[in-house]
Amino acid sequence: MGFNDYTLIVGMAFLVAGFVKGVTGMGLPPIAIGLMAVAVPPVQAAALIVVPSMVSNVWQMLVGPGFLNAVRRFGLLLLMVCVGAAFGVGVLTGESPAYATLALGLVLFVYALLGLLKFHMHLNAQNERWASPLVGGLTGFLAGATGVSSVPSAPYMNSLGMSKDELLQALGLVFTVGTFALAVGLYFKGKFELAAAWESALCLVPTMAGVLAGQKCRALLSAETFKTVFFVGLLVLGGYMIARVLWL
Repeated sequence: MGFNDYTLIVGMAFLVAGFVKGVTGMGLPPIAIGLMAVAVPPVQAAALIVVPSMVSNVWQMLVGPGFLNAVRRFGLLLLMVCVGAAFGVGVLTGESPAYATLALGLVLFVYALLGLLKFHMHLNAQNERWASPLVGGLTGFLAGATGVSSVPSAPYMNSLGMSKDELLQALGLVFTVGTFALAVGLYFKGKFELAAAWESALCLVPTMAGVLAGQKCRALLSAETFKTVFFVGLLVLGGYMIARVLWL
């Protein structure tokens, strides 16, 4: 692949992902990594997502009513995210990238299916005690293996009955820790050095351009309709990646 093709694919991936996040408030890692992974190795796509994802998630994490309360409440979950990521990054950096591609396709497919089905469950505080570490470990493993930390953390957090602001802040916290753990894992595997960090930082430009454009379009579009299109697109993309590994 030529330099111009690579630049175009990466730039468009982050522009589209930023636009989706600007309209819906979610979707930056799945969209960006999913689009890049069609032509860019999954480990490279995961390294590029680190800085844009970290910047957007730190902002989301800090804007809200109870940052310290969220840290105390989900401390064990966050710890298990780090543990899970330490194991998952071995899949992403292994000798056969097909496993990472398959894992990413499955994550995107499940994530989109849950969104389309409007999956929702409710857990009480007693169940949260044992569910949080399990969800944290699985979220961390998938974040390390694919760069995407939305599953199962997003459906789980949505099941706890938090307010909108609390939910967004908690998800920002989980995504920030997941992205940081991914970056650390990639660094120790030699996949996130200075050059990769610089490329990732450059991806902030198309990302923020997309976010600003998405925010301007938000008032003109039905968020519910756009989310449906978003999840259908992810479903198709995830299905394609699964099929490419298993049958192509």
